[in-house]
Order: sequence, then structure tokens, then C-alpha cells
Amino acid sequence: MGVKMTMENSTVDHQGANWDHSVDVLVVGSGNGGLTAAVANHEMGTKDILVIEKADKIGGTSATSGGGIWIPCNRYAQEAGAEDSLDEAREYLKHTLEGEDIPPELVETYLENGPKMVDFLHKCSHVRYETLDHYPDYYSSLPGAKPGHRSLEPSPINASELGPEYKRMTYSHHMMRMFGVIHFTQVEAQVLMLKLPGWGKLTMSMVLNYLLDIPWRLRTSISRRLACGSAGVARLYLSLKERNIPVWFDSPMVDLIQEDGRVVGAIIQRDGKTLRVQARKGVVLAAGGFERNQELREKYLPSPTNADWSAGAYTNTGDPLTAGLKLGAATRLMNDAWWTTTLCVPDEPMPRLSIMEKSFPGSCVVNTKGVRFANESQNYMAFQKRLFEAHSDDNPCAPAYHIFDARFRRDYIVGPLMTASMKPDWTIPKKWYDQGFVGKANSISELANQMGIDPTGLEDTVKKMNHYAETGIDEDFQRGDAEYDRYYADPEIKPNPCLAPISEGPYYAMRIEAGDFGTLGGLATDVNAQVKYEEGGLIDGLYAVGNCSAAILSTYPGPGATLGPAMTMAYQSAKHINNYQD
Repeated sequence: MGVKMTMENSTVDHQGANWDHSVDVLVVGSGNGGLTAAVANHEMGTKDILVIEKADKIGGTSATSGGGIWIPCNRYAQEAGAEDSLDEAREYLKHTLEGEDIPPELVETYLENGPKMVDFLHKCSHVRYETLDHYPDYYSSLPGAKPGHRSLEPSPINASELGPEYKRMTYSHHMMRMFGVIHFTQVEAQVLMLKLPGWGKLTMSMVLNYLLDIPWRLRTSISRRLACGSAGVARLYLSLKERNIPVWFDSPMVDLIQEDGRVVGAIIQRDGKTLRVQARKGVVLAAGGFERNQELREKYLPSPTNADWSAGAYTNTGDPLTAGLKLGAATRLMNDAWWTTTLCVPDEPMPRLSIMEKSFPGSCVVNTKGVRFANESQNYMAFQKRLFEAHSDDNPCAPAYHIFDARFRRDYIVGPLMTASMKPDWTIPKKWYDQGFVGKANSISELANQMGIDPTGLEDTVKKMNHYAETGIDEDFQRGDAEYDRYYADPEIKPNPCLAPISEGPYYAMRIEAGDFGTLGGLATDVNAQVKYEEGGLIDGLYAVGNCSAAILSTYPGPGATLGPAMTMAYQSAKHINNYQD
């Protein structure tokens, strides 16, 4: 029987090739999708499972993310008494995904099986979520949209529950940790960032709990309590550990092995050795997108594009995509990503997501002409799509600049600048000014000249913003009209909680990049997450979930529109592998 291994750009046949290791199911990647696939396969009957991870820690981008999943009609929402229906969700997605290259059967499969996946994991694992009752759908003015309860965030969990394996955790992004060490939830983030009522008491409680946890301080500086993405991954990882499902770290997949048209294993690098690992029932690719591969970015994504602007895991270089393409796999949506402007702070390990700050009242985002190009309070995906639409050689919108004043800096947490009381101006590193990341001046025109922005354009924009703050009406981009706009608004600001004057010197600017937190185009799959051939038909034995597969919710209809489908399709793949009926 011939074994076909695709190595680099050539195809080699090996008769009777020996295996270095053999399992029933091989899972490539340890994010939410991969870990869900492992747990689900085990519960559905397949016990011999191996998870391989390219990095030396668990979780990838899933762990550094907010950890939310967007699942209409989920059990937690129903327990909270939320009113929703799959028909309303269908209506919403019909309008949200209009014009996108999304097979309708995938949308229907997702809607029907997302709640089943949540129920399945709730019943058989440590996975627990909490409903976000006030986090609205991202396109809140469209038919079928809901003001909350469709998105869930992971319930916090203590890292100590993992025992010594806590050292393998990838922690939530440093922007989602107070002082870089204390994890907080998405709900807590809104209270802290906007300094909403109770924020002081919440801060004091979190700091005291951290300081008084002496036994854990003797182990690590990171808080015992995990939240957001790290909590979601930790709950899945704990479920794996209890089932004795092994995870090989520092073990990247080099290629896939195909025998007589069926994928039967993979080539893996481990401990300096090249290993052939057999997968008798199937290989599940769950190793992220290609956001950290500059060559692939330039080939597929719109300009300007830069891997350094991405908040995706550094290991996400498109390995599953490359291997799948060698087998003739089909792809979809290759020119798109999960867009969000990012803050590339000098000397920080990873870009920050610029999501909340630009939504706060008393600021605006402009291009080098000093002109706004979008509603700053709309969801981050839509905002950056507007950036690309407005961007041209004659009208460059990348980089863009977040403009605010002393009152804004005093009242709100602004990325690495924190608040003025938390990080006074004299503590701002000189490098931040020298490299053009931040600017500070006593007048708008002086600030503009400092940052390379057209002074007349910026002065005119600020004048307009101050007028809009007075009337409560954004005549250019209707900021504050939609319900989602007001999620990261300040209810104390009247008449429009998204609009406040920019009028108190000194004035500040912060450079923001056209970044992302992952690509959304990838291998085309069917309703069972099986990878399709470009020429038609399915690649037997090969499954893809998460960002290495083409997205189902490509317009990002709500918070958690990446991880929700990743976990749901992982569940679908396990059902297919095990011939399981739910």
C-alpha cells in the first residue's frame, strides 16, 4: 500500500512506511477548537487521542483573547430568562452576512449545533460560561439583533486547579490584566476602563485578594484567578488532564501524510527529531491562521499589512493552510481577517487591541490629514473595514491617530497610558515620544505638527467634535446612535454618552495600526468540518476548525464569533469521526 507524503513542493511514495507513533485521532493545536475536539472525541468513544502544540504553552490565541463565544439560544441565556429564538438569530445573520462567501448550510449547522455543543461540554467537562446580559450584538440596528445574552464569557477558574500544569498556561493578553498580573473579566473590564460606579471598590478588592494570597505569590506573580481566554482554555485543559489525553509541546506539524486519498497521519518535529505519527481515524487541524506569516499576508490580505501589527499568536504562521493546499484543498475568504486597530507599544511583547479606548467620549480617530473616516464607537471589525475602504495613497488612513484631551486622560484608562493618576505624564517613556507612538502638546496645531498630522484638518475636526458633543448628534458618522455604540460609552455624559468635547489642554495623540487578532480565511470545510478539495469532494480523514478553516461568521456579528464556531465545528468533527448522534 503506497503512502504519499507531501514534503516541501514534491510528492514522495513510501512502501510500508513505519510509524514512530500511532493514535486514533491527532489534534493539531491547543486552542479552544483543538481542546474541544479532544474532549468531545474522548466522550464520544475515541480514547486514543494526541494533541500537539507548536509552542511550549497551551492555548494559543484562544488563551490571550477575551475568551467569549457567540451562541444564540444557549443554556446560560435561557437560565437567565433571555428571550431569543433561532429564527431571530437566522434573521440577524441573514442581514449581517449578506454578500459574504458563506455556504448557508454552515450557518444553519452552527445555529443548530452551537447550543448542543455548549450543553455537551457543560454536562461532561469543567467548561462553564456566564451570560453577558448587557453586551449587545455588534450590528445592533439590524433585524433580529439582541441587546445581550447571545455572548458568553468563561467563568473564572483558579490556576491552582491545574496543579503543576499551571506553568503551561498561556495567560490572557496583558491588556486584560491589572498591572499586568491580575486577571479581570470582560464585565469587570467595562467597569474598570470607564471608571463606572463601583470601580474603586472593585479595584481595591482585586488588589487585596492578590496581595493576601501569599502561598500563590510564592509561586508566581500572576494572579491565581484566571479570567477571559485563559480561563476558557484552563477549563478545557483541566478536562483533558482528567482524561489523561497527552499534549506534546514544542511539536509543530511539518506536513500531512496521505495514503490512497485519505489523510492517515502527519509529520511532526519533536525534540529535534522528525516523527511520523499515524492517525487511524483522522487528523483535526486547529492550529490558527496565517497572521504571523508576512509572505502570506502580502499574498492575500489588503494593504497595508504587517505581521507586527497582529495580536495573534506568534506560532500562527499558516502551517495547516500550507499543508492543506499541497493536498489540493479548497479555500475561502483568504483576503480577510478578524480586523481591529492595535497599539504597538514600544518594548511590549505583543500589540494591544485598540477596542474600548477609541469608543470613550471626548476623543476621535483621524488619519494623517486630520480627518475622521469612521464612527469610532462602532464594533472594531466594522471600524477597520471602514479604514480600508477610506485608505488610499492620496488619503492614507494607516497609521491612524487617537486624539484626546486632559479630561479624557484623567477620567479613562487609555491603553498603556492608563489614567493620569495611575501613570502621570512624567512617567511616560521618552522612547514613546521619540518613536511617534504618543504625542503631547498644549494646542491642537502643535500636537498635529508633532505627530505629522495636517494641523488645519485636525483643528477643523476637533472643532466639529466639540459641536457634536454640544448637540449630541454626530453629523458625519452617527456615533452613539446604535445600541452597540453605547456599550463602551459614559452614561454620565449628556446628551450623547459617546460624545464629549476635546477642549482641555494639554492634548494627546496615540498612534494606532491597522492590525488584527487573526486571519479568518482558510481551508474550506463542510458541515462536519471535513476539508474540501478544490476540484470537488472531501479529503477523507482531514478536518479543520478555528482560524485555519474559513470562517462561518466572517463579519463578526457578536462578541465571540471566532471561538463559538471553532468549538461548534470541533464538536461536529468529533460526531463525524465517532458516528455519534446527539
